[in-house]
Amino acid sequence: MHVVSDESGDRDERLAHERLDVYTVALEFLERIEPLLSKLPRSKGQLGDQLGRASESIVLRIAEGAGAEWKSAEQKRYFRNARGSALECSSILDICRIRKTGSLEELDEGRRLLVRLVKMLTRLTRDAQRTASAGDQ
Repeated sequence: MHVVSDESGDRDERLAHERLDVYTVALEFLERIEPLLSKLPRSKGQLGDQLGRASESIVLRIAEGAGAEWKSAEQKRYFRNARGSALECSSILDICRIRKTGSLEELDEGRRLLVRLVKMLTRLTRDAQRTASAGDQ
């Protein structure tokens, strides 16, 4: 655990990933899609299984990325993989919309959170890439 003190001297005893806004949004997405997951088949290879694994992967890769050396190629890879999982979730929500599985409100809210996640992860990946590239010179 990395302990950080703020200007007032208060200690922040959260883990590195718990301090990232992108991690909080990923958890919110995971929580918001739970009702949809209960409506989808969860056997191996089915949409419910894929959505469950991909949404969990977003959260897990962000945590792994936060634990990697800051702005390293390794960190970039974790954040890029989290972004890929978010895009996979988005396509699954598109399939659910076509198949009329889940309410439009559930699907729209999920998509809104995914758009936000992809933007945040793109920024984190780009920042890690710039720093990793600068270190190679």
